[in-house]
Amino acid sequence: MFEEVKKNFGFGCMRLPMKDGEVDYAQFNEMIDTFIENGFNYFDTAHGYHSGKSETALRDCLVARYPREKYILTNKLTNFYFKTEADVRPFFESQLKICGVDYFDFYLMHAQSKEIFAHFKKCRAYEQALQLKAEGKIKHFGISFHDTAEVLDQILTEYPQIEVVQIQLNYVDYDDPAVQSKKCLDVCNKHGKPVIVMEPVKGGNLVNLPEQAKKYFEELGEASAASYAIRFAAGCKGVFMVLSGMSDMAQINDNLSYMKDFKPLDDKEMQAVKEVCGVFKGMNLIACTACRYCTAGCPKKISIPDLFACMNTKNIYRDWNADYYYGEVHTKNGGKASDCIKCGKCEAACPQHLPIRSLLQDVAKEFEK
Repeated sequence: MFEEVKKNFGFGCMRLPMKDGEVDYAQFNEMIDTFIENGFNYFDTAHGYHSGKSETALRDCLVARYPREKYILTNKLTNFYFKTEADVRPFFESQLKICGVDYFDFYLMHAQSKEIFAHFKKCRAYEQALQLKAEGKIKHFGISFHDTAEVLDQILTEYPQIEVVQIQLNYVDYDDPAVQSKKCLDVCNKHGKPVIVMEPVKGGNLVNLPEQAKKYFEELGEASAASYAIRFAAGCKGVFMVLSGMSDMAQINDNLSYMKDFKPLDDKEMQAVKEVCGVFKGMNLIACTACRYCTAGCPKKISIPDLFACMNTKNIYRDWNADYYYGEVHTKNGGKASDCIKCGKCEAACPQHLPIRSLLQDVAKEFEK
């Protein structure tokens, strides 16, 4: 299945290299060239990534520079961009135009949850996507998912036409009762749906490890922390693609070094992963992946992921850096944790189902003494 996809590693275009608020085209061109030269061809985007700049960057740096058969392009239908059934097709057509292509290889119903799925059903979004597939404008139809395994089972039962499911999966979230990565993976395998993995390094949290966790991987050799996280995800049953949101050449070269000739983790490496999981579970860190879905609708313009990152940094290192970044960088012009009016829009958008309003109170107590 999906023979056109050359390897099991994809370029996630949610965290592209940036320069002065714009995508750094020179570096992105080099990253794309390196990726393709090494035999990879899968690119993943969505309209909201980098506020629309991800799609245009792919148009200019990939689509305009390579023949269509050289790459696989995945895009998504996001609930923020359609209110009625009549809005779906025009938005899809606008995405084709923005990206400069006649079709998408994969098109996913984005960030499905119980509530969002209900909106998609009301607007007959799945039916319209399947019609677009019949017209040849979509090659493969699927979903990306952020909810419980029970909801996923319901969606896959109602729409057996779904060909692929994108879920969050990494070694920390694997048995997490909120994210339910393993349970969702099991549901996909039960329905025979190939899995695309997002957040294999949990928004960078499994790259920049706390000191007490680093030692377990360092004892194994010189491989990067990211290598163990990505290889863990790629080795799970039913996974056919792992996405990495690469932001510079160093990251792409590191990722390619172990995914070009992929090998699953061995027993010794799996034991190290378990030890690192134990460290994370003992630190009471906020499980934010910095997807930034929460910030789009915040009426007080609070940069929630950045404030949570400050809180996590404070819990890990207990130094002055977190206080400085909180006060002088992320809230210097407003948007403090204490500004939250508890409207709940952030929690409705959070793929991790975090109690954001309560957590912001904790952040305010720590940094606004």
